[in-house]
Amino acid sequence: MTPGAVLERTVDALQVRVFGDSDALARAAAADAAEALRAAIRARGTGNAMFASGNSQLRFLRWLADVEGVDWSRVRGFHMDEYVGIGNDHPASFRRYMEEHVARPLRIGDFHYLDGTADPVEEPARYADLLRQFPIDVCCLGIGENGHLAFNDPPVAQFDDPVDVKVVTLDDACRRQQVGEGHFASVDSVPAHAITVTIAALLRADRVLAIVPDVRKREPVRNALAGPISTACPASILRRAPYATLYLDRESSSLLDIRE
Repeated sequence: MTPGAVLERTVDALQVRVFGDSDALARAAAADAAEALRAAIRARGTGNAMFASGNSQLRFLRWLADVEGVDWSRVRGFHMDEYVGIGNDHPASFRRYMEEHVARPLRIGDFHYLDGTADPVEEPARYADLLRQFPIDVCCLGIGENGHLAFNDPPVAQFDDPVDVKVVTLDDACRRQQVGEGHFASVDSVPAHAITVTIAALLRADRVLAIVPDVRKREPVRNALAGPISTACPASILRRAPYATLYLDRESSSLLDIRE
């Protein structure tokens, strides 16, 4: 049993670990992310990591900054999405989040940012080219309240997406989540479009760590694990990934029937 875990299960191909609280969850996920990067650095001299933003990731990122034995100067960082039309001076900018919570605290050697103010045709192509140059060793993602992965909301999600990065229209549930987390004052102020890494590109990583604490996530977690594998809940595709681990706490797992 993983230290701190109260339950471990495999759902289809997906490893699922439930922890007593969000702190134990974050600590375990940070240890696993760090080991994946250490292994990549040992094998190749560098490691490539992709990170999600959002309130649910903050505790994990704080633990990751405290993990010893990772040479962050040898790590390239990437993120998953950015609002179209928003620059890093905006409080809700994901580039700003990455700078404040990932790149600077971890002292990552090189961080590649998505630019929401760049040309919306050229920027996805530029970022997709970087992902081809530097394949991701570990992808640390979350699950949205509508079941999305990155900004692949149910209306636009594709499991076999032919592109790695694209511009999408955000659905109402996603935009309401951004307001609920305090990033915007109203739904009308949330941009209608965003650039996102697609599901196919996210799951191309060697290791995928889905870090999902909080009672707000209990319904999408149930849908992902107990419902059909469908773009109606994009996170359900994780069940086809044997190299993926889903980290839950008692609150986010509270609707599941996977007890001992």
